[in-house]
Amino acid sequence: MHIGPYRLVNRLILAPMAGVTDRPFRTLCRRYGAALAVSEMVSANPALRNDRKTLRRSDHAGEPEPRAVQILGNDPKAMAEAARINVDRGAQIIDINMGCPAKKVCNKAAGSALLKDELLVGRILETVVGATTVPVTLKIRTGWDPEQRNAAIIAKIAESSGIRAITVHGRTRACGFSGHAEYLTIQEVKQTVSIPVIANGDIDTPEKAAAVLEITGADAVMIGRATLGNPWLFRRIDNFLRGNGESGSPEAKEIRDVIVEHLGELYAFYGEHLGVRIARKHVGWYLSHLSYPPDFGTLFNAQDCAGRQLDLINLLFNEESRKLAA
Repeated sequence: MHIGPYRLVNRLILAPMAGVTDRPFRTLCRRYGAALAVSEMVSANPALRNDRKTLRRSDHAGEPEPRAVQILGNDPKAMAEAARINVDRGAQIIDINMGCPAKKVCNKAAGSALLKDELLVGRILETVVGATTVPVTLKIRTGWDPEQRNAAIIAKIAESSGIRAITVHGRTRACGFSGHAEYLTIQEVKQTVSIPVIANGDIDTPEKAAAVLEITGADAVMIGRATLGNPWLFRRIDNFLRGNGESGSPEAKEIRDVIVEHLGELYAFYGEHLGVRIARKHVGWYLSHLSYPPDFGTLFNAQDCAGRQLDLINLLFNEESRKLAA
């Protein structure tokens, strides 16, 4: 699969997730088999362009290519300027967010709220594509609500605007993350346009990834929540899709080494004070895939020192009699 001049090494992409897909996590998932890892969404609001959070989200130092940044907004000119700025900061692919269902985003007529205004969608896409020379992609949902699934119409607008690939999450904005993703609308999108189509939603096992690719005919799958505390999911799916069977699950030592390395990267990226706090949620996600003493999570979250956090992780994994992998 190609996105502009970039040939992806497989059919697996890490979804952009606010508060999750920072540079340390993107780099980790790339190492475990994601062909592309999209950044946390970056607001097109001019007032936020140089604040600390935006600059951190635009930090690509040492990140493997191609580097993809997602931008969010509803004003065509502001979105175009955001695209140019992020390309100057190292982005090689610009992704436009028209899929976020969060109320605080939709209440500002951004994210998936834009799916209700097809004319504005076209203006935004054409303006952003015309503002930069890098490939521009789009992420959407199937529609605003189950009675208004217009993903195929949006996809045709995107293709005619010069969008180079489109990701479709198999839920409407009204569905949020409840219920189950449906894939027939993604199949319809794939049959409607000739640009690459990426399927997203509820993909959490190698078998599910293969089934979604079969049902939709999509060129790739995008995986989000299932990777939390589970970056090696990409390796397992890649092995499965290549016909190597169900392989790639990590041993306890590898899990420990990855957690320790990930925490070290968080401390270095955010500084110890903030890194320790961000580490707590990531360790919580790792623990959800492990067997561990019932009080370990509480004890870990009580620590405000990087060294103590690392000591606890090593202590947990040094108990050889404990079954660590669930």
